[in-house]
Amino acid sequence: MKIGYTRVTTTDETLELQTDALSEAGCEKLYTDIASGARTQRPGLDEAISFCRKGDTLVVWKLDRMGRSTSHLIEMIQELEKRGVGFQSLTEKIDTTTAGGRLIFHLFGALAEFERDLIRERVQAGLKSARARGRKGGRPGVSEETKAMAKTLLADKSLSVKQICDRLGIAKSTLYKHAGSKSQSP
Repeated sequence: MKIGYTRVTTTDETLELQTDALSEAGCEKLYTDIASGARTQRPGLDEAISFCRKGDTLVVWKLDRMGRSTSHLIEMIQELEKRGVGFQSLTEKIDTTTAGGRLIFHLFGALAEFERDLIRERVQAGLKSARARGRKGGRPGVSEETKAMAKTLLADKSLSVKQICDRLGIAKSTLYKHAGSKSQSP
């Protein structure tokens, strides 16, 4: 069975182009979301994936309708593949139920992995270069004087936690980390 998934970003957009294409491709059931592609919660997609059984094919009009990023898309398609569910994108003409479609998909996966490795290498090189010039990454440390002041103010109980944090220029988590537990706060 072919199961279709459509998504538009706003209610002003129309689903007709996608639904017509999916119906023409033979989809017997359609699931829809009206949500940004960046959103992780897409109930229509979740329902479509849950509905798919071994031997079914999940069909989208275009790849960007399904995945937030290349790596997210690859992860979802690999999960479908493990369950014996095919994937088809009509616009890009990718069909993982065919040998050629699986090849194209795996090439996408290899390119995405290559891109992640390049980014990782660039970040590591940048960090190494910064360390060589004496720069240290991460958040600035908290001085002993600030730690002592935080303990004193927290024990005094005349100021709220927010007031103490504002006065010292630190976050609540930093205050609790260096001056005591939450149970000590007013």
